[in-house]
Amino acid sequence: MQIEDLRLQIDKIKVKFKVVEDAEITLEANPDDINEEKLAGWKEIGVNRLSIGVQSFFEEDLLWMNRAHNSQQAIDNLHLAIEQFDNITIDLIYGHPLLTNDKWKQNVEKVIALNIPHISCYALTVEPKTPLSKMIKEKKKEDIQQEKQAEQFLLLMQWLEDAGYEHYEISNFAKPGYRSRHNSSYWQGKKYLGLGPSAHSFDGESRQWNISNNNVYIESLEKNKIPFEIETLTPSQKTNEYIMTALRTKEGLDLDNLPEAMSHELRAVSKKFIESGKLILKENKLILTKEGKLFADGIAADLFIDAI
Repeated sequence: MQIEDLRLQIDKIKVKFKVVEDAEITLEANPDDINEEKLAGWKEIGVNRLSIGVQSFFEEDLLWMNRAHNSQQAIDNLHLAIEQFDNITIDLIYGHPLLTNDKWKQNVEKVIALNIPHISCYALTVEPKTPLSKMIKEKKKEDIQQEKQAEQFLLLMQWLEDAGYEHYEISNFAKPGYRSRHNSSYWQGKKYLGLGPSAHSFDGESRQWNISNNNVYIESLEKNKIPFEIETLTPSQKTNEYIMTALRTKEGLDLDNLPEAMSHELRAVSKKFIESGKLILKENKLILTKEGKLFADGIAADLFIDAI
């Protein structure tokens, strides 16, 4: 998108809504999107946080992941971004066949050395019906190993903890004061508005998502319509979403936020995870241990409640 397109969006939002002075305005970019002119333009229109999809600093990894940028672009353009922006987050991917523990350590150490204040790290997942899935089935690429992913996640937690980062959500680490406000609102169940094709919104009671087809979306706008689907959440769905998202955070699942009977039930169900060292109960909050973070989704599923 051109700078003027982005300026128009930000300016329109400020006309339609009350925006606080220090609002976090994040722009997502890949290293190959970045140059000095764009960085200056983004800053001038009000962007104050960059999210950069680096994924790896190794050429062979980027080729394996079919990324558009190369390792030199990742390093050079990250340096350019640091000159213009203090608040930067980068994405890294671990657990793929080419990534040894030594290479993984070098990737993480590069981020620490650059003093990047926020880092999001994701285990590589193979989605069905994707080119990667097909190549793995055809034995053209090696499949991922869950044991390797678990080992690299445990190493990551230790390295970033030692470097002064706060592990405030399963996949997210931040220096003090640099938590993502945007993502934190999702985990806290706050309302949000999504604009544009395929964008999702949540008003506290229902979730809706716009059609993803760009052409149909534009044609509908010309008729003064926005095509979307909507889902009203049941009480049990809302509770289970709270369980799932809260459990992923450093603060944990606050049992005081649930009805007494439900809180009592979760205490009973969680007992086996506490005894096995995957959960701790502190100030009536269920908090994942380092080992528990390896099983976060499974533990949350066990804690889900039936229909209310």
